[in-house]
Amino acid sequence: MTATLIWILVVLVVLVAIGLYLSWTAGRLDRLHARIDAARAALDAQLLRRASVAQELATSGVLDPAASIVLYEAAHAARQAEEEQREVAESELSQALRAVFADAQQLEIVREVPGGEAAAHELTEAVRRVPMARRFHNDAVGAARRLREHRKVRWFRLAGHAPFPMAFEMDDEPPTALADRAG
Repeated sequence: MTATLIWILVVLVVLVAIGLYLSWTAGRLDRLHARIDAARAALDAQLLRRASVAQELATSGVLDPAASIVLYEAAHAARQAEEEQREVAESELSQALRAVFADAQQLEIVREVPGGEAAAHELTEAVRRVPMARRFHNDAVGAARRLREHRKVRWFRLAGHAPFPMAFEMDDEPPTALADRAG
């Protein structure tokens, strides 16, 4: 009877250890999903800020009419885009910003008007922060994806009903006139 009791205790200890490990893994996955949600909220805020600043600049009358229209339409489309079209709309805003500010002199024209220095600084900051926010979001997504690919997570369904995390892929290369002044 003593040998049987020892085996039962060993099996119980092993089962408890496995249960604790699976619980720890599920908690880790939950924290990664929370990190993704926070990073996505930060990314959304930065994208909205960039679109708002671009839209404000487009309606300020500082830029030439063609540049204003291009920038306004791209910024408006980025702000109004549905989730499925968001990456494309944000990429088009990046392209519009590069087209409008391809020439560094355009930024100098903005800086020369009253309040232009602050507007240029705000646009530069907004353009600089988008790639960082996107990188943080995509890093969190990558970490969660790697953990969710483990057999133990799939076999024991530790992810629950959480949707599979998706990276946010967009063209976020800043215009050289703005990138040179960032930092």
